[in-house]
Amino acid sequence: MQWFLALDTWLQALIASLFMYAMTAAGAACVFLSRRPAQGVLTVLLGASAGIMIAASFFSLLLPAIEAESALPAFVTVTAGFLLGGAFIVFCDLLLSRTQRAFSAIGDKRTALLYFAVTLHNVPEGMAVGVAFAAGAGVAMAEGAALAGLLLALGIAVQNFPEGMCVAFPMRARGMSAARSFAFAQGSGAVEVPACVLGALAASAIGSLLPWALAFSAGAMVAVVCSELIPECFSGNKTLATAGVVAGFCLMMVLDVALG
Repeated sequence: MQWFLALDTWLQALIASLFMYAMTAAGAACVFLSRRPAQGVLTVLLGASAGIMIAASFFSLLLPAIEAESALPAFVTVTAGFLLGGAFIVFCDLLLSRTQRAFSAIGDKRTALLYFAVTLHNVPEGMAVGVAFAAGAGVAMAEGAALAGLLLALGIAVQNFPEGMCVAFPMRARGMSAARSFAFAQGSGAVEVPACVLGALAASAIGSLLPWALAFSAGAMVAVVCSELIPECFSGNKTLATAGVVAGFCLMMVLDVALG
């Protein structure tokens, strides 16, 4: 752990983002298997991912944003940043919905739109991890802050595994080869790497930006959970989905409170 703490913030973010990307690629690689995993397994994984990300949004992003120094009162900064992050995802969803309606009659466009939607939502996730690492730069409790960034990266990585499958398998079902389906699906997670590094660099370079960036990332993550993960996992077995959400939230909360 000490060697990791000794690294620059952007290097910490880079390593974490590469792990998140690897989990997306691992999920996408399942397309080479003979059949899709059981729906119940995907439901529990997506539910756990939702719970992990909700807990991470509060413990790893909003709490540090409240405690960070700001020229404005903390409640103003955190509320405004959270609203901006949520509004960004809502705007992107509206834009994608309009585009999808416009091209609904064209076959492969729907696959491309699905890919674009997942890729777009991975940007604020990567940024959130980078900002979380930046929150620990130059503070006395750097180890705890770095651990919070690692836990957030772990939570997103858990989500990325079923997400990689959910992108690759529809492409395969529409006639795309397994190799191309894998290539596109793993590419959807690759955007997290530059987003994570840029988030860490920007938040580290501009100290006054940190609470805004933390709150923005939290709002974006909660909006992604509400718009993508919750509807997806609760469309199947609600009992499994609920159990997954509660278990994921408790896991992230215990890890963050006990170790952070």
